Amino acid sequence: MSKLTIKTEGDRFVIVTRRFAAPPEYVYRAHTEPALIQQWMTGPDGWSMPVCICDARPGGKIRYEWAMPGRAGFYLTGEFLELEPYKRIVHVERMFMPNPTPDNHCETRFEKDGDGTLMTMRMTLPDAETRKMAIESGMEHGMEASYVRLERLAAA
Repeated sequence: MSKLTIKTEGDRFVIVTRRFAAPPEYVYRAHTEPALIQQWMTGPDGWSMPVCICDARPGGKIRYEWAMPGRAGFYLTGEFLELEPYKRIVHVERMFMPNPTPDNHCETRFEKDGDGTLMTMRMTLPDAETRKMAIESGMEHGMEASYVRLERLAAA
């Protein structure tokens, strides 16, 4: 059973929430440290992230590249706008699959929740059509597969 919830708001927003059995400090680090990101943010089984650039500071660049044998890879670029250690990350990202998607503005919050963390990501997309395409791309399946891996890493 997925611990991930995805809701829409208005025409342009997607709200993703998930609880992790790990402290906010760890979940935040897992979103900002390349060595950790490469271990969990790989989506469905079989994919890997051979390139992970994550310069976690305001103005810092992001570039993640995913690969799977026998399949066309894809990548994401972006920039960090704001970081509040262990509490909040604001960044802009765009996917290249192979053509670029419009910018996705993301604000991710990490809140202590009992002995774990409640992560809430608010995505702001440019319009209703882009939001529909993002949701229909199967984002939920890939995100939850990655988040399950993150939780296993935290427990190890």
